[in-house]
Amino acid sequence: MASSFTLVAPPAQAAETLLSQGRPATASSQESDGHAPSAAVDGNLTGSRWASRWSDSQWFQVDLGQRSDLSRVVLTWEGAYGKSYQIQASDDGTDWRTLQTVTGGDGGTDEVAVSGSGRYVRMLGTERSGGYGYSLWEFQVYGTTDGTPPASGAVEVTGSQGNWQLTAGGQPYTVKGLTWGPSIADAPKYMPDVKSMGVNTIRTWGTDGGTEPLLDSAAAHGIRVVNGFWLQPGGGPGSGGCVDYVTDTTYKNNMLTEFAKWVEAYKSHPATLMWNVGNESVLGLQNCYSGAELETQRNAYTGFVNDVAKKIHSIDPDHPVTSTDAWTGAWPYYKRNAPDLDLYSMNSYGDICGVQEDWEEGGYTKPYIITEGGPAGEWEVPDDANGVPDEPTDVQKAEGYTRAWDCVTGHEGVALGATLFHYGLEHDFGGIWFNLVPDGLKRLSYYAVKKAYSGSTSGDNTPPVITDMTVSPASSAPAGEEFTVRADVRDPDGDPVTYKVFLSGNYANGDKRLVEAEWRSTGNGTFAVTAPEKLGVWKVYVQAEDGRGNAGIETKSVKVVAPPVTGTNVALNKPTTASSFQPSYGDCPCGPSKATDGRTDTRWASDWSDPQWIQVDLGAATPIRELQLVWDPAYAKSYEVQVSDDGTAWRTVHTTSAGNGDIDTIDVTETARHVRLHLTARGTGWGYSLHEFGVYS
Repeated sequence: MASSFTLVAPPAQAAETLLSQGRPATASSQESDGHAPSAAVDGNLTGSRWASRWSDSQWFQVDLGQRSDLSRVVLTWEGAYGKSYQIQASDDGTDWRTLQTVTGGDGGTDEVAVSGSGRYVRMLGTERSGGYGYSLWEFQVYGTTDGTPPASGAVEVTGSQGNWQLTAGGQPYTVKGLTWGPSIADAPKYMPDVKSMGVNTIRTWGTDGGTEPLLDSAAAHGIRVVNGFWLQPGGGPGSGGCVDYVTDTTYKNNMLTEFAKWVEAYKSHPATLMWNVGNESVLGLQNCYSGAELETQRNAYTGFVNDVAKKIHSIDPDHPVTSTDAWTGAWPYYKRNAPDLDLYSMNSYGDICGVQEDWEEGGYTKPYIITEGGPAGEWEVPDDANGVPDEPTDVQKAEGYTRAWDCVTGHEGVALGATLFHYGLEHDFGGIWFNLVPDGLKRLSYYAVKKAYSGSTSGDNTPPVITDMTVSPASSAPAGEEFTVRADVRDPDGDPVTYKVFLSGNYANGDKRLVEAEWRSTGNGTFAVTAPEKLGVWKVYVQAEDGRGNAGIETKSVKVVAPPVTGTNVALNKPTTASSFQPSYGDCPCGPSKATDGRTDTRWASDWSDPQWIQVDLGAATPIRELQLVWDPAYAKSYEVQVSDDGTAWRTVHTTSAGNGDIDTIDVTETARHVRLHLTARGTGWGYSLHEFGVYS
């Protein structure tokens, strides 16, 4: 009997390797700056760790950089471990499949065998071991890969009329984006947070030699970039830089050369999604031209945009080209003059849901993305009782982002996504209006965007909510004296809340900064706030922080007026003369009588030289007890108060060299017919300017 045996060798297996170390890591939360997700993939088994907030559920994930075959995951827990959790994998960081479920965990080191593949691997914690959060010394993913980076592939606008989609590497791609605010140097710090929101795209306004680190950081976190190119007059209604697009061939040639340089540099970068030429310039040209010339320039501008698009396509056929404006009335110009654009772009805020209707009525044959959007802007809301734009509340702003995304996704097959405005850190007038993270603090709007993009904010600790904020008196707060602010504040998570109160002079003097006010709590959400010394409409802000990186911020306006002075203003409408006055400049003529007309919206203004004087004739010898000087920003640093019985012989009753432009209230005990300010040193480069020169008996 003969027998034969054939030994079949098992297929060759690639060696298992550690895939996760040093790769980009993100998480649902972190306990503090010292417990970042990156600490769990740094190879330091007991020296650094990631720690979450103290709530369920939480997650930690790592981007392996490419799809890999997975064999096991090793979790080295700190004392705060996961009692129940899932190991999940994903190809895109959005759609997850569960590879293994762990229950009854006891901490220490868990070695979890898995079978499957994916680019992203996640620990989804569903039950903590105690009152703390989840904390990992190290999260190690093992498996195999062929070592070839994934091909990003071309980005294309595919489909047909009304049924378009954006594809990247042949896969559908919906832009879920934010405009980028932090410095490029801070990109590694903030990009993980952006990724954790479900964001896959960021938008910039300019591209140059400093852009590469931002692109590198975005790519490391699986985020694409809309690379912007700036053209004058960019930025819409308030912008400058008037170019003649009909005749200025030098400017146009320079821009073509500059843009081509950076397209060549970044066309193969894995983060590049598309090129965006210009920002709100069709609208902004109205600041430079009018009538028939405006039409000519708008046609020439959009024609030049088409030249740029053709140039970009000749260098980089693998990424689309678009152009942004802030007004759907710009689209007919693009339709007529820029056929080489692959898609249109629009910045739209409160009226974002009207973009679809305008697109349908315009008969356009290209899709679009929203490149800025969110709650209603300063230019879209009604004025309040003090005549300044009534800023939406935090709740209304969050609803604005939700509504914006609903309107984008509602225009299916045409609107290909959005980069909403704005992942910015500025804690100033505009920052409070629009930024999701002013001063690094997360607001209700941050979580609204996160829910829109990721589908959930489950387990997140969310900000305090401020409602029913009031200011009293809202339209007559005396300068330098206290007014009352009241607000109802609740924290959804029951966290203790601390407060700050800020003032902004944006509407009073153009200063957009937020300066912490002098204030005191009087209990039950009520604050006594000291009004600024300078007159005008100010914004007052109540900021409630929960100690967990979140803040609720509400604002109302307050009109600061001159403090009341008892007695009679004996200078009111009396004959007033001055050494000089400005006959025409801005709001002038600014004659001396406007300083004694009882109105703080008129002023006397002198020539721009020293010395100057202004005097009032009371008509007869009059007891004088007090003066109130309401200065314009062009104030006196040094001056004397003088009185006279005959208008010729003067005696000085008050002298100062410390004028600061605030309201000056001066006690005087005199009897005289004439009162004069002898002004000897200006506080600015302008002249002297007084809204009111009050003399009280």
